[in-house]
Amino acid sequence: MLSQAFEKPVRVWVGLGFPRQLNTVADAYQFAVDWCGNSPEQKAAIRACKAALVGDVDPETARGVFVAFAHKKDILIEDGAIPPLAEKARLRHI
Repeated sequence: MLSQAFEKPVRVWVGLGFPRQLNTVADAYQFAVDWCGNSPEQKAAIRACKAALVGDVDPETARGVFVAFAHKKDILIEDGAIPPLAEKARLRHI
């Protein structure tokens, strides 16, 4: 079981809007396992990362599935993103 680095790290929001960078398949796998929930997207991310850890799929395939999970849960950090809670607070003051 060898964890390979992603070509580009995945950044996600954790807690109350703190960024976390996931650099490897193992990082993404652990994050998905620890995530509170049981959605189909989360299960798919766990399966894809597990498959990449044993060499059944390449790391970028697992990354894509994980990114889809993070996007669905609204925790994916895209370039120039504002933390979700900060964005909601900013919109209330406009």
